[in-house]
Amino acid sequence: MVTTADFVSTLFHGRSNPDKVTVALTMALNARLKSHTACLILMTEGVVLGLPGAADSMDIGQPFEPAADLLRKYLAEGGRVAVCKSCMLHNGLTAGQMDARFEIITAPDVIDLLMGARGSLQVA
Repeated sequence: MVTTADFVSTLFHGRSNPDKVTVALTMALNARLKSHTACLILMTEGVVLGLPGAADSMDIGQPFEPAADLLRKYLAEGGRVAVCKSCMLHNGLTAGQMDARFEIITAPDVIDLLMGARGSLQVA
C-alpha cells in the first residue's frame, strides 16, 4: 500500500475530460522521470480510469502523448496509481474490475498521501 510519495496528483476526471487526464498523467510521469516517488490518485469520475484499457482511446494530440502511452511509461518508471474505494463504490464499480496494478485506498490513505507529499497537483 502506498503510504507516502514525494509527488501526489489527484485526478477527478475520466473519459469525459481527456485533457485533464492527459495533463495529470504527464505531470505524474515527469515527477518519476525526475526521480521523485509519485502516486496518482483516481477520485470521483476519475475512478473509471482504474478499469483496464480505459485510457486507450484518449489522445488529445500534440504536444501531448496519448494517455495510454503516458500511463504505460508512468507505471514502467515505478509510478503508483491508487483508486479511492468510496468513489469506486459510488460509481458502481468493484475492486475486482480495477486494473490489478492499481491499489484501492480509503479516505484516511488519501489524507496521509497528501499530507506527506512534498508537492501535489489537483486536477479538478
